[in-house]
Amino acid sequence: MDSGQAGQNSADYQAEQTIGILLRTGVILAAAIVVAGGILFLWRYGNTVPQYRVFRGEPPEFTHVGGILDQVGGWHSRAIIQLGLLVLIATPVARVAFSVWAFARERDWVYVVVTLIVLGLLLFSLFGARSL
Repeated sequence: MDSGQAGQNSADYQAEQTIGILLRTGVILAAAIVVAGGILFLWRYGNTVPQYRVFRGEPPEFTHVGGILDQVGGWHSRAIIQLGLLVLIATPVARVAFSVWAFARERDWVYVVVTLIVLGLLLFSLFGARSL
C-alpha cells in the first residue's frame, strides 16, 4: 500500500469517526432535551386528568420552528419537548451535510453530487413540501 492510499484510508477513518460522534451527540442531546421537557411537563401538569373526549391539536405556536424557539425561551415544557424532536430530526440532516464536506475534501465529486441530491431531497421534504 502506498502512502497515498494510507492517507486516503486515514481520511476515511477520520470522517467515519466524526460522523459517529455527530450522530451519537445528536441523539444524546435530543434525548436529554426531550427528557428535560418531559420532567418539566410532569412537574407542571402531572396531576391533571386528561380529557380524551375532545381532540385538541397542537397550538399554532408549536407548528413551526420560530414559534417553538420563542416558546422555549418562556420555558414551555411542550416546546422544549418539540425542540428535542427538532434536534433529533436535524441529526441525520447534519450527517448528510457533513458527508458532502467530507467527500468534497477527498475530491470525490460523484459522491458530492449524489449526497447533495440526498441533502436537497431531505431539505425539500422538511421545508418545501408544504408549499405544494
